[in-house]
Amino acid sequence: VQLQASGGGLVQAGGSLRLSCVASGRTFTNYVMGWFHQAPGKERELVAAISESGRSTLIADSSKGRFTISRDNAKNTTYLRMNFLEPEDTAVYYCAAARRTGRSINYYHSSDRYAYWGQGTQVTVSS
Repeated sequence: VQLQASGGGLVQAGGSLRLSCVASGRTFTNYVMGWFHQAPGKERELVAAISESGRSTLIADSSKGRFTISRDNAKNTTYLRMNFLEPEDTAVYYCAAARRTGRSINYYHSSDRYAYWGQGTQVTVSS
């Protein structure tokens, strides 16, 4: 499956952005989707994940109450809505796809669960 992420940019602290990830090449509903971020010098970390149906989500503690993950299976698209952005959110954001296994969404917390990755989109939050 090929993934194309977009929607990053420069925003002031307290602002909002919506990232989009369009998938192609395979049946979208066979995949759990995730968003990860990676800041310079740091490891890639989960931001949020969503089950193939969209009924289950997993949000990282640092993102709870601020970020929302959703998907539109008719459009093969996953979204990450980010509100109340902070300078600490500055990173490259990647979308990723993991083939569904029937496991709990909590299984998909780690980057090594995902076989397919988009190219990343830069998010910069100024203070």
